[in-house]
Amino acid sequence: MTSDLIIIKAKVKDFSEGLSVGTDVPYELDKLVKLVMKRAVERAKANGRRTVMAKDL
Repeated sequence: MTSDLIIIKAKVKDFSEGLSVGTDVPYELDKLVKLVMKRAVERAKANGRRTVMAKDL
């Protein structure tokens, strides 16, 4: 597990509606976010844009 998370662990816990959050959840969620963003960046570039837009997600 790395320390370069782009999500905020405390916000993940806040969003869990009072449930406990496993220590691995923020890291797995971070992996998903990075994958989605990587694909969005690739799509924006493929469309000749320098701006990632919601439609790229």
